[in-house]
Amino acid sequence: MANTDKPAARNVLGKPLAACSMSPKTGWFRDGCCNTDANDRGAHVVCVRVTAEFLSFSKRVGNDLSTPAPDFGFPGLKPGDRWCVCAARWVEAFEAGCAPLVFLESTHEGMLEYATLETLKKHAAEVN
Repeated sequence: MANTDKPAARNVLGKPLAACSMSPKTGWFRDGCCNTDANDRGAHVVCVRVTAEFLSFSKRVGNDLSTPAPDFGFPGLKPGDRWCVCAARWVEAFEAGCAPLVFLESTHEGMLEYATLETLKKHAAEVN
């Protein structure tokens, strides 16, 4: 019998993808990880520690992450929360000088299509 399991997701360091946040539960699949698939047009692949500055920036450019949306099971984020954000939004914030810190072990390798590992390491929340 053939093995139909898909390979485990990898992080930007080439290792198995670690969880980002279970509370609040994040991720495209709301599985706590920054997993992705072809339906994830926003590429929710970068695990960050949100800041007030980033939340304000994101709201200003059209994605209010701080206001709860109970109908979607979204509690609203506050500074210090970990969350899988869209790759392009993180790049926009980086270019605007307000990118939140990144958890490399929890950031999907797909983020490397948007930013270099060197850039991500300079904005890492932990030492690797």
